[in-house]
Amino acid sequence: VCSALQSRKENLGLQEIKWAKTSSTYLDKYIEMMALFFDLIAAGKIRVRIMFTHNIYQPKNLTREQFQESYFKLYYQFLKHAFGLRYSNPDSDPIYLRLYFDKFPDTKEKADKFKEFVYGLQYLKEFKEAHLLIRREDIAEVDSKDHVILQCTDIVLGSMQFRLNDLHKEKPEGQRRRSAKTIAKEKLYKYINKRIRQIHPSFNIGVSTGTPNGVTDRWYHPYRHWEFIPEN
Repeated sequence: VCSALQSRKENLGLQEIKWAKTSSTYLDKYIEMMALFFDLIAAGKIRVRIMFTHNIYQPKNLTREQFQESYFKLYYQFLKHAFGLRYSNPDSDPIYLRLYFDKFPDTKEKADKFKEFVYGLQYLKEFKEAHLLIRREDIAEVDSKDHVILQCTDIVLGSMQFRLNDLHKEKPEGQRRRSAKTIAKEKLYKYINKRIRQIHPSFNIGVSTGTPNGVTDRWYHPYRHWEFIPEN
């Protein structure tokens, strides 16, 4: 997977792929990268999960510490639930997870504390039953510049953030028309949305993806969205 994506990227003469770099200049090349990325998703070689929340949902009664650690707390819930890992291993043979995180935007102390919680996932009942194991050395922070899958995921995530926040309607201050960059981003989003709809014909980006075949869809679906709603 990495080899195929890296080869396509080099053939297109691209350096680091980032949603923020999307422009009319890069549009066709980025669409070509997404074409291969979604071919691999459709083939079951990659699974993508996007988690988001709407600003209307504001968690209440958080302590100062909980608020400060909200990034890591959300990340933990994402790991625990979004990929449906508990349904990934119907056999009794153990599977070791390797977890590569984009560099954490916080202190090393908080990052290390988070990694200990991640390490502890293997002791949860649902992870034990799925025979999923995690070694400390397999929990790593990486630079997305060196990881083409992370870069492609950044494009998908950026396109969803762009559309969910109605940024496709944005116009420069004092201008009546949208910028060329905004138009290019909308075209890239529309291509990505078209590819998702080939997997899920009635896909709605703004809600959690359904599980028509039961909860195991959380693992077997190649692409899913999760709208995170705080319990309180």
